[in-house]
Amino acid sequence: KFLFFKLMNPIEQTIKKRKFKKFTLRGLGVEDLIELSSKDLIKILNARGRRKFTRGLQQKPITFIQKLRQAKKSIALHEKPRPVGTHLRNMLIVPEMIGNLVGVYNGKAFNQIEIRPEMIGHYLGEFSITYKPVKHGRPGVGASSSSKFVPLK
Repeated sequence: KFLFFKLMNPIEQTIKKRKFKKFTLRGLGVEDLIELSSKDLIKILNARGRRKFTRGLQQKPITFIQKLRQAKKSIALHEKPRPVGTHLRNMLIVPEMIGNLVGVYNGKAFNQIEIRPEMIGHYLGEFSITYKPVKHGRPGVGASSSSKFVPLK
């Protein structure tokens, strides 16, 4: 049995485009998510998000969203908006924020984050780690005698 394949010339092989999976959240694409009203968005979020929005937003998250809108309006086409710094680590990411740059405070500095569609429904604090991960090395000064033991190779 012989299989015959359609031979592509070398130019067609290099131009062959990759197909990216389109993001959907509960069956809705990015364009649909951006156009959602706040009542429809609440239905899509998980229980914690629904509770947060039904109880109402305070003034700080509202002004933060207004700053993000203003940053998006003040740019030219195909440019990234200026980063907007915030201490609101407990702010839920909503579709309106997509494409914005946000500086999330981690207790020491503002970590710059670009909001992507996959982040919808998560908190800003999830993307700005508050501690420096431990790098385990040799025992330091004051270590017990048992922890100083390092076996020979």
